[in-house]
Amino acid sequence: MHVLQKTQKIVRYQNQQGKIHYGIVEDDMILQLSSSFAELVNKEIKYDGVELKYSDVKILEPVKPSKVVNFGWTYAGHAKETGGEANLVEPFLFLKPLSALIADKEKIILPPNELSNQVELEGEVALVIGKRGKNIKEEDALDYVFGCTIFNDVTARDLTKKDPQFTRGKGFDTFGPLGPCIVTGVDPTNLGIVTTLNGRVVQDGNTNQMSLSIPYLISWLSQVMTLEPGDILATGSPSGSCPIKSGDEVVVEVENIGRLCNEVQ
Repeated sequence: MHVLQKTQKIVRYQNQQGKIHYGIVEDDMILQLSSSFAELVNKEIKYDGVELKYSDVKILEPVKPSKVVNFGWTYAGHAKETGGEANLVEPFLFLKPLSALIADKEKIILPPNELSNQVELEGEVALVIGKRGKNIKEEDALDYVFGCTIFNDVTARDLTKKDPQFTRGKGFDTFGPLGPCIVTGVDPTNLGIVTTLNGRVVQDGNTNQMSLSIPYLISWLSQVMTLEPGDILATGSPSGSCPIKSGDEVVVEVENIGRLCNEVQ
């Protein structure tokens, strides 16, 4: 057994035999692990001696969370462009159903026009929780983060504008692209986010521009609900959210993590 290094790029994937594993990414190769997620968050690495080309496997969502918690309007620019509160005193949150999650390279499926005709992208940094926590102190909050990944909070904007809460507008199947990897050892409070739509930059921000700090968000949330290993906390979107249509390609790139790519159908 090996010990997880401070900075590692971890993927969850299905091999050509249909088996699901975690692996460590090194260049264009994956070092296959027999470790479970519980062992990974305890920094226990079990290599099984198999090396695979990254291109030969199907990349899956990097974790199966018990919940996906989204923070809204954490960037003043995005709050202003969507009619939200630009100067939050306390966080605004909502939950995404697990059925919304899809992996890198999977397709975002637009709902029928009679349900929504204004679907938009929102590129975000997502935290992956590494240990159970309740009533977490702000100064200890980052100790509960296993790593960071990428999230696209796909949103039916016409529905969030008229509904009193966001469940319907945020909750369609495929409205939660996640991945492609978890990167450990990165500072979530200073990560650049660039989202492109068909190669054109539409979002360019950094988590250091957030109006509420990530440690505060974690601490505040833990007063409300217990955080479990594997839980996803999507930290909000910078300005630049814009409509997407069938045939588009959305790429969310986060500094030191990678690129989350999804076509729209």
